[in-house]
Amino acid sequence: MSPIAERLRSIIRDPGRIRRDEPLKRHTTFRIGGPADYLIQVANRQELSGLLRLAGEESLPVYILGKGSNLLVSDEGVRGLVLSLTGEFGHLALEGSTVRVGGGCSLPKLAHQARKSGLGGIEFACAIPGTVGAGVVINAGAHGGDLAQVVKEATVIWGDGRLERLSPHEIGFGYRSSRLQGTSAIVVEVVMALHPAGPAEMQEAMRHHLERRRATQPLRYPNAGSVFKNPPGDHAGRLIEQAGLKGAREGDAQVSAKHANFIVNLGQATAKDVLTLMDRVRSTVQQRFGVLLEAEVKIWGQSPCFLP
Repeated sequence: MSPIAERLRSIIRDPGRIRRDEPLKRHTTFRIGGPADYLIQVANRQELSGLLRLAGEESLPVYILGKGSNLLVSDEGVRGLVLSLTGEFGHLALEGSTVRVGGGCSLPKLAHQARKSGLGGIEFACAIPGTVGAGVVINAGAHGGDLAQVVKEATVIWGDGRLERLSPHEIGFGYRSSRLQGTSAIVVEVVMALHPAGPAEMQEAMRHHLERRRATQPLRYPNAGSVFKNPPGDHAGRLIEQAGLKGAREGDAQVSAKHANFIVNLGQATAKDVLTLMDRVRSTVQQRFGVLLEAEVKIWGQSPCFLP
């Protein structure tokens, strides 16, 4: 056993929560991605702090894996530690109109639990297949709502082990972004302010969101959601469709015929296929309309053919 593996076993007592050379395609909605050196299920803050300390001492990169949506992992995989927040990070507690939720809790679970408790404001999240923590980092949203509208505080652990509580201003929410992107911050808990609402009304709104998702998104094939951010005052899907790129293909990666801002995996697509197709889409849209599309999907590992 390597020295790093020994140290990991001293932090994570259950060896079943440590996977070596784990193919990440098993853990992404794209069903694409090479191996992680280590994929680790982290159950509490003590374990997380220990792993971050180890990573710092050994100069190991750290990645946080949510539900694997909005993510493209390179064919070569990623080095270092890929951490999945489980255990106490999935907690969910409601106190009046306030929700305290762990960063590892899924957004659909949060939305449905809030509905059952008669709390509105988070219905849009029922159709977002991600975690609360990842959602805060990218300000996840849909159907006219986003997390910036409800988040009142986020507790993060920085790469050096510091624990800090951040206000919405400090988080710096933007369109599908926040100041936390590109930093070492790991969102471990979020406080949200919701409002009383009728369960029947919320149920109808959520049913509408889910039906719209099924009707407009290519759920038949593995994908990572919207590939590009919408440019100001326009929609990436409209520009891609007007550029004649619906159905464009690179290997088994294809611009969806159902929604042009989705790239689907027809079966055996590689990350290189997707990145090459993204480059073609972006360059064509820029040539046709003078608009440079910005990637919304996150890219892990080597990405020689695409500059976000």
